[in-house]
Amino acid sequence: MGTLEGKVAIVTGAASGIGAACARTLAREGATVVMTDIDDRGGAGQLTEIERAGGKAIYLHHDVAEEAQWAAIVAEIESRYRRLDILVSNAGVGIGADSIVDMSLADWRRQTAINLDGVFLSVKHCIPLMRRSGGGSIVMMSSVAGLRGAAGLAGYSATKGGVRLFAKSVALECANDGIRVNSVHPGIIETPIWNKNIGIAGPPGNNASIAESLAQLAVPLGFAGQAQDIADGVLFLASDASRYLTGSELVIDGGMTAGGRRPPPPPS
Repeated sequence: MGTLEGKVAIVTGAASGIGAACARTLAREGATVVMTDIDDRGGAGQLTEIERAGGKAIYLHHDVAEEAQWAAIVAEIESRYRRLDILVSNAGVGIGADSIVDMSLADWRRQTAINLDGVFLSVKHCIPLMRRSGGGSIVMMSSVAGLRGAAGLAGYSATKGGVRLFAKSVALECANDGIRVNSVHPGIIETPIWNKNIGIAGPPGNNASIAESLAQLAVPLGFAGQAQDIADGVLFLASDASRYLTGSELVIDGGMTAGGRRPPPPPS
């Protein structure tokens, strides 16, 4: 407890899923957390949960693809707290299509606006305040789909692969500023994104959740991760425990990118 005491953090997409788990975890460790999202009801619920646990946080409505909103959010942080130490650029959507030829330009642009433009705007507007604060840690949420291809998710992979190399480039630009920049690559994690955005169906006849059904087929450990598994990795990158890590990738995927799952032994 208290590894982030005195630090100020912003977490985008903090109303649910991985973003919510990150916000709760950073607050638990002593950070003052600025939670942003477009889901005001979910954001208010998460804020209440953090405050009941004794954490410090605020919630602000925020569309990460709108530059004017980024300027206003960072101005609000500077006005309230005079510093910014941690940026978790987490907000994202996943839009699937049976084939890339079936994806509309509108869906391509919406996904790119949130997943890539939103990350670009986050660092563009947060880095100056982080520099004035004496440094900090930036964590960009990518995906295993940013490390390898995924049929039906070509557009999503394009954005998450872009985040991966964007993080490395920004890390090099910020190395002399005391600002570390790393990307996190979740595998199959039990979050609402499977039904809300991607819309992938699980195997027929399997009553488990979509994420769990897919994990049973594709994840060497044999089960889906939880949002807290990712939040724990983000906490490591946000804290001084990772002071020598920048331009790196933290892959939290149950072994997916290591190779295929070993088949079960034949029945005796």
